Amino acid sequence: MSKASARHILVASEAECESLKKQIENGADFADLAKQHSSCPSGRRGGDLGEFGPGQMVPEFDRVVFSADLNQVQGPVKTQFGYHLLEVTERTG
Repeated sequence: MSKASARHILVASEAECESLKKQIENGADFADLAKQHSSCPSGRRGGDLGEFGPGQMVPEFDRVVFSADLNQVQGPVKTQFGYHLLEVTERTG
């Protein structure tokens, strides 16, 4: 069965999500921005969500996590929780 490890930053608006993505593209550290801006408790761990399988996250999240290139920031991804930047750090299966 497939498994993935990912980290994310969760914010309330698409504009904030886009702004953070630009900062990362310009060299800002993903984990530092997650600690400063993410409204998810995972922000304290630099956005690290650990390892999970398909169906453990909301569908919008799963679609990206199980198809996107590794170590590339994806997003904004809109879910019921807000807007996410996602980075898949590992995937097996």
